[in-house]
Amino acid sequence: MIKTLFSFVYFLSVSSYLLAQPALKKLWQTDHLDVPESVLIAEESNTLYASLIGPGNHTATDGNGSIAKLDRNGKIINAQWITGLNSPKGLGEFKDKLYVADLKELVIIDIPDNKVLKKIEIPQVGMLNDITIDPHGIVYVSDSKGGKIYCYKNGKVEVFLDGLVNPNGLFAADNGLYFLDSGSLFYLNKNKQADKIAEGMEKSTDGLQKDGDNFLVSAWIGVLCYVTKDGKVTTLLDTKAEKMNTADFAFDRASRQLYLPTFFKNQIIAYQVQ
Repeated sequence: MIKTLFSFVYFLSVSSYLLAQPALKKLWQTDHLDVPESVLIAEESNTLYASLIGPGNHTATDGNGSIAKLDRNGKIINAQWITGLNSPKGLGEFKDKLYVADLKELVIIDIPDNKVLKKIEIPQVGMLNDITIDPHGIVYVSDSKGGKIYCYKNGKVEVFLDGLVNPNGLFAADNGLYFLDSGSLFYLNKNKQADKIAEGMEKSTDGLQKDGDNFLVSAWIGVLCYVTKDGKVTTLLDTKAEKMNTADFAFDRASRQLYLPTFFKNQIIAYQVQ
């Protein structure tokens, strides 16, 4: 009887865990885009922004990068909405301004006027990668090659956190900052005390989004994972065999749609997270 009861309880716990894990259903894919690295859902419109690194060396200062605008059905509105960037990656929006991590510069774009307002060069930076913005408008930018996270506030850039290995994906919340570093997910509180939530993922961890108390994490090499708040990691998508990168995605928690840039595959693919 005890053995039967134990088996039943175990079955229920395993079933509940499996039911809690989402699955992906492909919705659409875009036409050709020149090396899409990051996607952002616009705050006030039915629009997606995508950073396009463009042809050539994806870490070169060559002016080939751009920002594209798409609708939520994958139709390209303008692949060259903003041009003249170098290697644009992470995107963030706050009060009609679009912030872009562009290699060694933080670029600020006026959205209504469709133009670049400012390019802020950060001295001694390695390679700027992801961006997140907290509710107060403080912009955080990861420097993957420099092992740092910078913040931009009151018109000034300063080092927020250093001593990291390969920081990339960021997610700002009211109570602190979540970040990815070389296969691990961390939470940093307001006192800059870091707790590791999960580890053992691919070293090229890239995009980070929250799903309630849980997380969605991509690794550039071609993996998308679901991470629970207690650190359990489940692979939702593995495209390494197809050599399809999974870069800095966007996730709409209301519609549960995920927009995944595929880098060298030159497309953005939308999935329903079920």
